[in-house]
Amino acid sequence: MTQSSLWQDNKQNNDFAEICNALYERELRLLANAEITTTKGVQGRLKSLSHYINRTANLMIKVNEQKHSPLALDVQNATWSAKQSSHLPLAGEDDSVISSWYLALLNNANKPILGLVAPVLVGDHIIVDCIDGLDLDKNRIRTNVSGWFSLTPLPEQTTANVNARRLLKPNKKVMLAACAGHRWQHHQSTTKLRPVIPSLRELLLSCAINWKDFKQPLAL
Repeated sequence: MTQSSLWQDNKQNNDFAEICNALYERELRLLANAEITTTKGVQGRLKSLSHYINRTANLMIKVNEQKHSPLALDVQNATWSAKQSSHLPLAGEDDSVISSWYLALLNNANKPILGLVAPVLVGDHIIVDCIDGLDLDKNRIRTNVSGWFSLTPLPEQTTANVNARRLLKPNKKVMLAACAGHRWQHHQSTTKLRPVIPSLRELLLSCAINWKDFKQPLAL
């Protein structure tokens, strides 16, 4: 082992330890405030925690080292950072464009859609979600957290309700905002708010984003 490789290994170990510490601190705080009524429920969460934290920390370091992602790794806080756009990046996110994009994936057997990381607008920010269900008869897709989305919206449907969850088409600006937890006061506002910290699950999904081809999910 050369001196340079030893230094690299030490840095990786230190980064891994810092990320794990930050994730544990955050997850334990969430668990302490969660409404879990049974001891078995708490035990179940704790049993799986080390697995998901170790996996997330390893993947975040791997993604950062590969330099395929435009995100910057904040080791101390176990988060991604990126320059925030002046406003919520919804340009080109018309309902017809979004529906057409996902429908094209449904009809293309060569482009796997299950497991694809998908952005969802939730109020003042965008979350990272994942497609885990299809309904080809009704042209619907389901994301793990946000549920079912119709790809053939009815005329009376509207996106005016800012509290409604809205499926978005992934692109670089949208995914950067989602992974970094960027927030804005209103849809058309240039007032930036303090970022939210993506959940452990979102951080894990962020490592599966194929920044060169948003139609092709990466294997975790």
